[in-house]
Amino acid sequence: MSRSLSVISITLLSFGVYFFLANSYFSELRIWVDSHIHQEGLSHILVYIIVSFPIVLGASIINQWNRCKTTLGLNRSILKGALFPFICTLPMFIGFAVCFQFNSSLTLNEILITGAAAAFFEEFIFRGFLFGQLFRYTKLGFIPSILLGAILFAAMHLYQSNDLPTLIGVFSTTFMGAILFAWLFVEWNYNLWISIFLHFFMNLAWMIFAVSTNAFGGVYANVFRILTIALAIILTILYKRKRGIPLTINRDTIWMKHRN
Repeated sequence: MSRSLSVISITLLSFGVYFFLANSYFSELRIWVDSHIHQEGLSHILVYIIVSFPIVLGASIINQWNRCKTTLGLNRSILKGALFPFICTLPMFIGFAVCFQFNSSLTLNEILITGAAAAFFEEFIFRGFLFGQLFRYTKLGFIPSILLGAILFAAMHLYQSNDLPTLIGVFSTTFMGAILFAWLFVEWNYNLWISIFLHFFMNLAWMIFAVSTNAFGGVYANVFRILTIALAIILTILYKRKRGIPLTINRDTIWMKHRN
């Protein structure tokens, strides 16, 4: 079996086991853990760690246990991974502060679950593992590597919609978000902290100012979100050009790679 086929098989199998565990046991296990520690947000994070074990195991099989952090993109600078996304999300924080009211009902559990846990584990599982292993260790290019993860990532958020226009909006928004996070992950030298913190700060701004009950949002919400996205893309391109570093995603890597 070729290296590419082996990595594809391990990645899909590991993700499949995780997906089964998460959909079958996550809610019940979180209730059980919360009954013992009585902290919903922390319970949510602990259960995510448990059901994510197949992801860690799969990454370890693909590239050895002692290189697991490198394989998943968690070995890079956390400071850079936090600073760049914070700068990029300033349009959202400032714009939302002007256009929306402060969400006085925001709780610690919401920040832990919808903010921290969603940002870390969704990026860890969907970008670091499902996309990352396929793109980094097989001959698949960017689009084939991201397609499955982007569709599943978008489908996970459809519970936020209750009519067809909102459903289409939520799906489109989260699908494109998955592509953006994956692109930034690659272009910042596989620093998953970039994607994690951008995801976190975008979610946090959305929650702090009670922008919307779903990921689609309204006109003003999307204006400032688009500004953040544009800033992230432009600054990434300028950063790499200034240092003479070519973009990793190009016509030679968009569909298939001749060399891994």
